[in-house]
Amino acid sequence: MSYLEKKYSVKIREVFEQLTILDKSLLIQLNKKSVKNINEIAKLCADFNHNINLILKKYYPEIKEMNEKLNIKSTLKFYYDLIFKLTHLVRNIENFKKIDQEYYEKLVEFINEKERLISGKYRDICTQELTAFYDQNSRRNLEKILIEKIESRSRNYFTFGSLEEEIKKIALLAGASSVVITVADQLSKEDLKSAKSIIIFDISEDQDFKYLTIIGGEIKKYLDSKNYESVIKNGTIITDAKLLPDEI
Repeated sequence: MSYLEKKYSVKIREVFEQLTILDKSLLIQLNKKSVKNINEIAKLCADFNHNINLILKKYYPEIKEMNEKLNIKSTLKFYYDLIFKLTHLVRNIENFKKIDQEYYEKLVEFINEKERLISGKYRDICTQELTAFYDQNSRRNLEKILIEKIESRSRNYFTFGSLEEEIKKIALLAGASSVVITVADQLSKEDLKSAKSIIIFDISEDQDFKYLTIIGGEIKKYLDSKNYESVIKNGTIITDAKLLPDEI
């Protein structure tokens, strides 16, 4: 391990120690089981996110030693899921002003199971991901997907209105880095005959690809609740909802 790797490994461990302190603060807030302290929980969620981004953008790219990458990535994956769960909690409280007590209990249990999850479930997932990433065939497939996503972004439209804005908000809260809504083309009708719109969502380079599935699922649940038909396909959603005004 190089001098820089050793230096940044120490920095990452220091950030992880800070995250452990935040864990304890979060447990205190969650154990209150009250919607009144949602601002404190939202602030802690932002603190988790800030620390994770610090590792991802400044320190992690310099780590080359595979076992060290695996240890770091396994812990990061736990916090990805924690941030997602907290974001979901905040959003639900904002929308419904009430949360079932069991919801808090499951979050507390998740945090208390942190070490077991990191050394078991998340380490297994990260082992598979890193193995696939360094396999040449997997890399080529990944590059092909990224190219397709970049090309799809070229069809941008400005959108407005409550339905569009709600979809964007849902996608961003679920972890999307960008959301583009465009008119469905003829090709879309092969997947959904009544297609009128396409919702294209993306994630940042440092996010896990599983967030594409999570984001798509959240948008689809919202469209289902509004009685719109939709199909999730390759980081996009094809829907019969008319999300853009008629051309003048």
